Amino acid sequence: MIEKAIQLSDWLTLDTWESKQNEWVETVKVLRHHCENLKNQFVIDKKSATQCRKGKKRKIEEKDVCVIDERDIPQLMLLCGGDVLESFGVPDLWKKEDIEEILGTFGMVCISRHACNLQKCIFESDILWQCRNKIHLVTEWIDNDISATKVRRALRRGHSIKYVVPDPVIDYILWHQLYDQHSEDRNSGVVLAPFQRYKEESSRNAV
Repeated sequence: MIEKAIQLSDWLTLDTWESKQNEWVETVKVLRHHCENLKNQFVIDKKSATQCRKGKKRKIEEKDVCVIDERDIPQLMLLCGGDVLESFGVPDLWKKEDIEEILGTFGMVCISRHACNLQKCIFESDILWQCRNKIHLVTEWIDNDISATKVRRALRRGHSIKYVVPDPVIDYILWHQLYDQHSEDRNSGVVLAPFQRYKEESSRNAV
């Protein structure tokens, strides 16, 4: 669906690595993956630029390979809505060490959402407060209350989502019969992967 949503964009791209994994992958691992790819691509681009400056016909010797300064590599950050920041406080949904790495190593750009008091959320969490300088809050001055939950609810009730999501995405959802009452009922008892995994780990550690 993301491919459908961005197919007309000339600046958004999609990495399918996470969706191709055999099981749910923690957010911090996805960030590590993208960070490594970013570094590798930066090295390739810089070496390519260096080679062009030296001349296409000249063979670059080992000593000519450009030196990469980590500070030159673009910074990767987690972009999310205010609900994700709030979810850091939900028991068994995030590992403490994952939150610390996400904020401490990468940082976060968090867009405000309706009824989310992000400043209060940061103040009431010791981890978020300690990393507050790595959390960049973006205020959405024009309220946009659209959410995946509301889109799924509309589909479940047979309402139109025209102009809410791109037409190619609507076609994909209808073709695959996603988020209708039957599919929602079938998944109603599914436990989110983080809850299931972390609760199992907590039980093993308690034994």
